Amino acid sequence: MANLHGFDASTVDPNTSFDPIPAGKYLAAITESEMKPTKTGSGSYLQLTFTVLEGEHKGRVLWARLNLNNPNTTAVKIAQGELSAICRAVGVLQPRDSIELHNLPLLISVKLKKRADTGELTNEIKGFEARATAAASGAQSPQAPTHDNTPPWRR
Repeated sequence: MANLHGFDASTVDPNTSFDPIPAGKYLAAITESEMKPTKTGSGSYLQLTFTVLEGEHKGRVLWARLNLNNPNTTAVKIAQGELSAICRAVGVLQPRDSIELHNLPLLISVKLKKRADTGELTNEIKGFEARATAAASGAQSPQAPTHDNTPPWRR
């Protein structure tokens, strides 16, 4: 049992569906990060929480797990490559802490994947790129320069 005294559902918007979002590229930012142990305890991974910043799926959350400390050297190499892509996309090439990667917009490539255990579709982040790179390639329309201090994803 848990005490819910003081909670009023009429003052909180209900959660909507957690169906996967369609495959595509989304402007997002890392909003949380945490190093967690692997299930076997033989390593650890960096769990990154990405929040979509604009469009129909604004506010949706996706996760990436980077196996940075693992006995499987291939897993570590893949994770380091993904972290390198994230760092390059946000312009922080030598972060001392994962918090330095937070709240910086980047494009994430999202794919749909069938879960092996349930067969349900789920999202998987399969790529990271700088927002400016995507604009130059035509994936996103360029934005007029501004001189205010509003973050670009809120303009």
